Amino acid sequence: MQHLACPEGRWEVATERPHARLRPGVQRYRGFRLDLDLPRQRLEVPDGAVTLLFSFDQEVRVTEASTPTAPGRAHRSMLVGMRTTAGLGRHGGRLYGLEVILSPWKAYSLFGIPMHELADTITDPVDLLGPRFRDLAEALACAPGWAQRFRLLDAAFLRWSLDAVPASERVRYAWRELARTSGSLPIGQLVTTTGWGWRQLENRFREEIGLTPKGAARVLRLRKVLRLLSENLPAACVAAECGFSDQAHLNREFKAMIGRTPRQFVLARDQDFAGPPTVDRVDGQVTSVVLT
Repeated sequence: MQHLACPEGRWEVATERPHARLRPGVQRYRGFRLDLDLPRQRLEVPDGAVTLLFSFDQEVRVTEASTPTAPGRAHRSMLVGMRTTAGLGRHGGRLYGLEVILSPWKAYSLFGIPMHELADTITDPVDLLGPRFRDLAEALACAPGWAQRFRLLDAAFLRWSLDAVPASERVRYAWRELARTSGSLPIGQLVTTTGWGWRQLENRFREEIGLTPKGAARVLRLRKVLRLLSENLPAACVAAECGFSDQAHLNREFKAMIGRTPRQFVLARDQDFAGPPTVDRVDGQVTSVVLT
């Protein structure tokens, strides 16, 4: 666990891998507590994951990155499905809570919710998960420390798994192949290897992942673009490496999904703000930018 401070305040961050029986679908637990004197605004990009957020006190106000001046909607705990566009989260500088990062197929199985109902939305988990979420949230808030909270999550998710309907092996295979190839695998090849028709593959993918295979491929290709940009590769090289026809094509797609150009995004990532030094929510991925 990190306990750090700066002139603007203090913060702590604790991370843990879930129980082995929950992996790889439940990817990561991350606890956080910020006590900063200045408000914060973060850009959250499409990351190919489902996030379950428990907030123990303050609200976060969320709006679309494409409409940054909109007032947005205030949330405490949130269930965030697969996204194809970026969002902006704002808080007053004080935030205390915990988030769980899941593969979409695991969220489908664990929560028993069609993933297309969550796509590009932010939902109050109580509305979908009912008393089991409320009871877990209360237990987490009352726990004396992060280690105890992580054990509570393991116990709850293992218990929920007993009644879970497993995701289709063919959907999991198709998702793994798209992720492995950063969305470059032809969808027709997935149709052939899964043995399903186009329509059946699309319907099952939307049910268990949240997007069509083509929509998921866009998000997974964006993940690769963001990683290469973070390695300081020129945008023209990134465009060629990721299968765009040219840099202009990359710029259009990037702005449609994130609300700014690759250059603007890289400059924002390079800014130095007080607070936790690691802003990304998923290991090995570019997921977030602190804007103010």
